Amino acid sequence: MTTPIVVAVLVAALLHAAWNAIAHAITDRLLGFALIGLGGMLAALPLLFVVGTPPPEAWPILLGSLVTHLLYLTLLMLSYRTGDFGQVYPLARGTAPWVVALIGVVLLGETLPPAELAGVLVISAGLMVLVFAGGLPRRQHAPALLAAFATGLAIASYTVVDAYGVRLTQDPLGYITWIMTLQGPVFFLVALATRKRRLADQLRPVWRVGLLGGAVSAGAYGLVLWAQLSGAVAGIAALRETSIVFAALIGLVFFRERFGPVRIVASAVVVSGVLLLAL
Repeated sequence: MTTPIVVAVLVAALLHAAWNAIAHAITDRLLGFALIGLGGMLAALPLLFVVGTPPPEAWPILLGSLVTHLLYLTLLMLSYRTGDFGQVYPLARGTAPWVVALIGVVLLGETLPPAELAGVLVISAGLMVLVFAGGLPRRQHAPALLAAFATGLAIASYTVVDAYGVRLTQDPLGYITWIMTLQGPVFFLVALATRKRRLADQLRPVWRVGLLGGAVSAGAYGLVLWAQLSGAVAGIAALRETSIVFAALIGLVFFRERFGPVRIVASAVVVSGVLLLAL
């Protein structure tokens, strides 16, 4: 993993934490995800005139990516509805690198250098420690944690699908443009069907920040897809999960959440894993 790839994925991680913080701040989850989807689509629409139509062989991959992305967003919304942001987010993000590494080696034929494998494991371990920073989960936390774990599996699925798709097309800009365009209106249409005449009034206080979150999410994933052209899928997926460290800092500064010693140690472990990936 070259220095430009590491820097690009770290910037993507920061942007990813930012749009998730926006999604968390909008208490009406359906509206939040509807606006974020629209924001990503609006950011992508002008690029359709630049990237053109995908080749025929790319459409099955794009449709598969659409399904896995929508599954991921639905599970993430469910996680945020049933659990605390500081617990379910690291569990979802911490699950993905292990699964991506396994899929990358078994299905994609990738080999992980020892330092990169150690980095994947260390980052995942640090993120999992963050899950238990507030103590052992109780029975009432089970639905949220199961949803978060399922979200992690969905993250792993779309990561592998999109890595294959961007390598097939060799066009990360075109790929992210079509993904954002296809998935963008889905949750808004759900909100329109369920909220009807109430929707306009409900959108008025949050539409600006929601659309901004969508544009940020598009930029974040575009950087990741570009990185996947030249780097190992597992290493990039693990490095991207440093977003949880940025999310913890955002929570400290903007949401006044506690950043106690366990989170500090876990964050240091994650940074150690990042250094291993960057060697």
